[in-house]
Amino acid sequence: MKIPLIVGPTAVGKSEIAVELADMIGGEVVSADARAVYKDLEIGTAKPSWELRRRVPHHLLDHVPWWVRYDAVRFRRDCERVVCEIVDRGRIPVIVGGSTLYIRALTVGIFEGPGAAPEIRAELSHKPTAELYAELLRVDPAAAAKIRRSDRVRIIRALEVYRLTGKPISHFWGKERPFPWPLLVVGISLERRELYRRIAARVEEMFAKGLVDEARKLFHTKLPADVPILRTIGYAELFDHFRGIIPLGEARRRIVANTKAYARRQLTWFRREPGIRWIDRTGKDTAQVAREILSMLQEA
Repeated sequence: MKIPLIVGPTAVGKSEIAVELADMIGGEVVSADARAVYKDLEIGTAKPSWELRRRVPHHLLDHVPWWVRYDAVRFRRDCERVVCEIVDRGRIPVIVGGSTLYIRALTVGIFEGPGAAPEIRAELSHKPTAELYAELLRVDPAAAAKIRRSDRVRIIRALEVYRLTGKPISHFWGKERPFPWPLLVVGISLERRELYRRIAARVEEMFAKGLVDEARKLFHTKLPADVPILRTIGYAELFDHFRGIIPLGEARRRIVANTKAYARRQLTWFRREPGIRWIDRTGKDTAQVAREILSMLQEA
């Protein structure tokens, strides 16, 4: 049987579907979420509820402290290890997430380039994104053509690789190591208006659960300049509120708007990926969608 990999935009219900499927096939859930991997970021990262986590075992949630650098390379290594352990127990991994680089690390493979160079990153961090992109365009036009001008993280990584190896990062593309197990990649979509309604409802729920207090506690911690939560929707907007830049109501509005924009980017990215089998879950409950995935697995 192929290993199911469930992808799709935020708030589409992937976590619930993954648990339902794992229940059906005797599986365990492996998270491919670049924010849920961090400890303590409970509300703002919209981790699966404790009820879901009690139903089936979950892996790579609360995996590392929030101040530790964690990337797609480490995720790929950890995911391989966890999947191997699950398979050795005679159970079936169900991988689920919407973090595009983590998904690409599984579906395409991973280039394990040189490790991070703090001195290089510190130098690049002081430059405007436009200037960094102009440098990337000069040293690696192939990478610049595929990396968004606003994607500061990937631009800096590409420049870092170039400076450390003397070769453009695009030189290493196509040499990625494939995932050891065959994957059935299933994309979950939803009618746009309903997806937006779910996003707004989720944000309201996050505020009700104490997102402001969780963010305030983090805000009063001395944060390194490159800590991931500084770029995380939910925390970033509230940090601006704590700095007195925007009122709380505006922070809430921006969280909803930015989450919708993020969902659109995810959908655009996934729609371009070959080999994804899509399920439109509009009008379907979680069990129906899980049964459809099960049928796909049985066919495969």
